[in-house]
Amino acid sequence: MSEYDVIVIGGGPAGYPAAIRAGQNKLKVACIDEWVNKDGSYAFGGTCLNAGCIPSKAMLESSELVHRAQHEFATHGIKVGEVSVDLAAMQKRRAGIVKASTQGISALFKAAGVTGLQGHGKLLKGNKVEYTNKDGKKEELTAKHVILASGSSPTELKSLPFDGKQIVDSWGALEFDAVPKRLGVIGAGIIGLELGSVWRRLGSEVVVLEALDTFLPAADGAVSKEALKHFKKLGLDIRLGAKVSGADKSASGVKLKYTDGKGEQTVEVDKVVVAIGRRPFTKDLLGDGTGVQIDERGFIKVDHDCKTGVDNVWAVGDVVRGPMLAHKGKEEGVMVADLIAGKIAEVNYKTIPSVIYTHPEIAWVGQTEEEAKKSGRAYKVGSFPFLASGRARAMESTAGFVKVVAAQDDDEILGVHIIGPMAGELIAEAVLAMEYSASTEDLQRTIHAHPTLSEAVHEAALNADKIAIDFPNR
Repeated sequence: MSEYDVIVIGGGPAGYPAAIRAGQNKLKVACIDEWVNKDGSYAFGGTCLNAGCIPSKAMLESSELVHRAQHEFATHGIKVGEVSVDLAAMQKRRAGIVKASTQGISALFKAAGVTGLQGHGKLLKGNKVEYTNKDGKKEELTAKHVILASGSSPTELKSLPFDGKQIVDSWGALEFDAVPKRLGVIGAGIIGLELGSVWRRLGSEVVVLEALDTFLPAADGAVSKEALKHFKKLGLDIRLGAKVSGADKSASGVKLKYTDGKGEQTVEVDKVVVAIGRRPFTKDLLGDGTGVQIDERGFIKVDHDCKTGVDNVWAVGDVVRGPMLAHKGKEEGVMVADLIAGKIAEVNYKTIPSVIYTHPEIAWVGQTEEEAKKSGRAYKVGSFPFLASGRARAMESTAGFVKVVAAQDDDEILGVHIIGPMAGELIAEAVLAMEYSASTEDLQRTIHAHPTLSEAVHEAALNADKIAIDFPNR
């Protein structure tokens, strides 16, 4: 029986950082992961590195370059002639990026002294773990601490079960070997919008069916409104209040059936991507009598420090409460590894940024204006359009704006919302500011290089007090 200080079950963006940090803390660590790629190969990294965050960003980048070559290069005085897409080469590049990323984890494990075990891990009573290797051989391991980081899986519509060919999940949507002429996307959330953008740029006619009557309700209202305008400009046919009830499949495609305010509707497409969210993955994770509890939504119950209530058993990432974001899971994993080592650590759940990697990009952290208003606390708002940014104009990327929401009484920044170029990078300044409970005056007094996109954040903070320099104050 092998004994460890820490066993991590799950090698995705929450699990592998937990294992690495535990190794850095001089603990004896094993990380068990059962991810299997479509070619049968095992790989660490979970959904994020193998089938989500990383490959989707590779395809978003490639498709954006295609779009720019077709619609923007001429504005720069660059003549490229007719632009064609070699999808096979594009997919090869994506696969290469994924392989390099996942292989990098093995190198990081080696550097931190982590034992990587490929196969299935199952928590047993008394902090024991049943490890089944990829050949089916079972072994019982023991650990002083166990960290559950089993991640999440795509939610399936009962009326539209995945078949891996015509009806696919987000992973399947990244591996099409041909550009669908007509593509249906069910769900207008982050995943649906990113995947819809990829295939629209590459030539698909894309219709997005969203059951909710509001678009991007998690984002600030002004950002949602601006985003919808640009997605429609791209050519996404976004239909809100469209509740899918079923589909008829044939050799020629899929006829989706849905209802909206006008009654029963149908739309015919070649392929369908179901992107209605994800659910915690706990299949065969817990043996009898472990004491670990699962709530009504399928999440493992934990406290603020990710303790399960069972001595020395922790859970992190998508399998616990909170946003299903890789960076949230990573910070939870690192926190737990440090707490196990007796160090001081915590995750500030109020400063977790969200990013949608479309064009324009969308990013936010903290309260929306609607949330600030609902709280009853007096607040003020500052904004600045990228149209007034010299750097954005030079980039031919003037869509969108930065919006800052701050408290009226003590000037504390409550939230920052960005739609525009490099929003996912710009939001980091806002996250750092909020981590230190900064005020808009702190941002106002911070010198931003000129000309940069970050000046838009500076000017939005100035505008909160109606003292912006590069745009009329209103």
